[in-house]
Amino acid sequence: MISDRMTAGRVIRTVVPAEVEDVVALHARARATYYPDGIPQDGTDWLAAWRSAIARPEGHVLCVVEKGRIIGLASFRTPEGAPADTVKLFQFHVDPDHWRSGVGAALHAACVEEWRADGKRTSVLDVHVGNRRAQGFYARQGWVPDPENPPAEGDHHLFLRFSVTGE
Repeated sequence: MISDRMTAGRVIRTVVPAEVEDVVALHARARATYYPDGIPQDGTDWLAAWRSAIARPEGHVLCVVEKGRIIGLASFRTPEGAPADTVKLFQFHVDPDHWRSGVGAALHAACVEEWRADGKRTSVLDVHVGNRRAQGFYARQGWVPDPENPPAEGDHHLFLRFSVTGE
């Protein structure tokens, strides 16, 4: 597990179960920025989903804390049926008030550090097609379109891949 890491007065660490409501609130604030007509109500119980992600023994939920407040979070694990050396970044969010301040880059670096420590070689993710800001961020971090999952007509997500080993 990643040890607490200090970066520019911020701490990057594992989320604890008591913080789930703060995690849900940050998730909603960040997602609202790329759904101009409002976040789709698909019936997902995000409180339950985040509780499950935090509790999964084989998963990781990292957060960036500044002045006692969670301002960034990342959730990842090896998806069912995937090779053991593959990890999926399921969620990655930065509080919109902290965009372009280094929070995302520091959190991404912590994720990569954990993936390397866990022996992962490849990371995958999907990003909403309308979320150009996130797509640009991922490209700057070295993510590329996943050749094994090209977008199909009408897809709402793009599939990206990252070489953890730097290959």
